[in-house]
Amino acid sequence: MAAAVTEYRREQSLPLPGSSAALFNNLSVLRLPGPQLQRFSAVHGRSLSLLSAAAAGLGLSHRQLPAREPGTGVSAALLTQAAWCVLPSRVLLVLTSQKGIQMYEADGSVLVYWHTLDVAEHPPAEAVFARGIAAAGERFICVGTSSGPVLVFDVPPKGTNVTVSEVLEQHGAAVTDIAAEQGQVPDGAGDLVSADDAGTLCVWSTGEEFRLVSKVPACGCTCSSVALWHGTVAAGFGNGQIRLYEAASGRLRAQVNAHARWINALDLAPETGKLLSGAEDSFVHIWKLSRNPDTDDVEIQHCHAECVPDTQVCGARFCDPEGNSFAVTGYDVSEIFRYSRV
Repeated sequence: MAAAVTEYRREQSLPLPGSSAALFNNLSVLRLPGPQLQRFSAVHGRSLSLLSAAAAGLGLSHRQLPAREPGTGVSAALLTQAAWCVLPSRVLLVLTSQKGIQMYEADGSVLVYWHTLDVAEHPPAEAVFARGIAAAGERFICVGTSSGPVLVFDVPPKGTNVTVSEVLEQHGAAVTDIAAEQGQVPDGAGDLVSADDAGTLCVWSTGEEFRLVSKVPACGCTCSSVALWHGTVAAGFGNGQIRLYEAASGRLRAQVNAHARWINALDLAPETGKLLSGAEDSFVHIWKLSRNPDTDDVEIQHCHAECVPDTQVCGARFCDPEGNSFAVTGYDVSEIFRYSRV
């Protein structure tokens, strides 16, 4: 593994109305049309903090979006994750909780769809929740559940007629994260990956019917975050390792002892292949993924290390497709840290 140095500097932080909860992948970023305008979201208990800001930190606005239930107003359920799902025809903000799945218009103003989890099917002592969110293909949104199935929602170009089109049942443990291909899909590689608490990875080919392409067996260590780029699966684990797998076959191609503690977030910059990792060891690392044209080996280079002092990193996301800027959230910290390339 070679090293390639890239320098980033800390920018003005964004204040959060509430601190970030200790959840996997607890930060979502949406780029908006306009001069570097961005939206950020982070979960805190029973509500979601929504912020809009320009790249320079100007024009900041924020609001709180509480968890809701149909007919009862504000919900007592804790949120587990939130993410913007960008489809060709629309953008939806998806929230998961202990009660179900909520889909809003991108600004959180209108509740488009609500899906209730069937708590009665589970033993009283078993936790029930949804977690893991990703847009897939032209019109699908996939959401994982605590019992293992991944729900596939068919989303119309407009309106509220969202339906469950398929249930993917390959995971035997709670789903932790789902990610769609962010580059070109090689032949036979699949374009969606899901992960769970036992470390199982499933690669899917999306379409009218989803098809399992490959499966990495459980390793006994939680895979908390995944990313997919040009047929390579990047997976972050509770033991601090990043592992790279061939999406088409599930074969392990590279392994890095990236962090000293639990990895809570991975993200990819689709135009450059940069990989962002954040963990409970207070560090954020940037890596560069590439494929050797002579040997076809997957290679990973370390580009940058950033310490966020006294912070258990729980969310990390690039703010642009080139990976020239990124944002970080930390457990019990009431701000979003931002960094940009020098």
